[in-house]
Amino acid sequence: MFFEVEADPTLSIVRKGAEQMNSFKPDVIIALGGGSPMDAAKIMWVMYEHPETHFEELALRFMDIRKRIYKFPKMGVKARMVAITTTSGTGSEVTPFAVVTDDATGQKYPLADYALTPDMAIVDANLVMEMPRSLCAFGGLDAVPHALEAYVSVLANEYSDGQALQALKLLKDNLPASYRDGAKNPVARERVHNAATIAGIAFANAFLGVCHSMAHKLGSELHIPHGLANALLICNVIRYNANDNPTKQTAFSQYDRPQARRRYAEIADHLGLSAAGDRTAQKIEKLLGHGWKR
Repeated sequence: MFFEVEADPTLSIVRKGAEQMNSFKPDVIIALGGGSPMDAAKIMWVMYEHPETHFEELALRFMDIRKRIYKFPKMGVKARMVAITTTSGTGSEVTPFAVVTDDATGQKYPLADYALTPDMAIVDANLVMEMPRSLCAFGGLDAVPHALEAYVSVLANEYSDGQALQALKLLKDNLPASYRDGAKNPVARERVHNAATIAGIAFANAFLGVCHSMAHKLGSELHIPHGLANALLICNVIRYNANDNPTKQTAFSQYDRPQARRRYAEIADHLGLSAAGDRTAQKIEKLLGHGWKR
């Protein structure tokens, strides 16, 4: 067992864990915890399976996960990965992503490749019943932007749309009660737990946007919880994206144009925040003004 992973796992800790794996050669790796232990385990898994791999190659930037210069090595030859989430937010148990911090520079590296997706995810709400309020809040504030950004992504599709909208509905209806009542409301806790994983499946396929990109940087600089960083940014990101003329946004030739403005309005409709006759701008303002309160 390896217990040394802390919030925002570092490259040195990941390498230490990989060395321990190499000492006894496991055929199954079980990651138990929140996003940090699961992310760390994913990278340890790569280093264990392929010790010849250079981290710098894994961290290469790209514009499309499906079209990249460096291809991750084949995984699952030495060991399978099982992820058991004990928080309700990151969705790391079902995503092809991992984030690690370089101790030497303080820089966060988000790694992305479908090879990083765990072979099995166990989502058991019994593990989050006693989760403290702060962790419930920060996890929820991570899951909400996951679903929002997945739905407005230029890579969104019919599958990810349904997952993102369902996750948002579950979070809207249950996150306040899960925070307020805790284990006294096991139904709310379970639905939020499920919503976080559903949102993870959505953004695993549609990917995220500038909110999460900036939140990772903000978190590494100010050492604040990732969910809090997202919460500080998401409203301004929505206003920026909901622009009829997004001149500073990246253009992809295979997509007609950004659809974020219309998509945010659709979210407001789905969540029952808009009224008949509302214009798109009014729907977006109601989405922003909701505040996820009830």
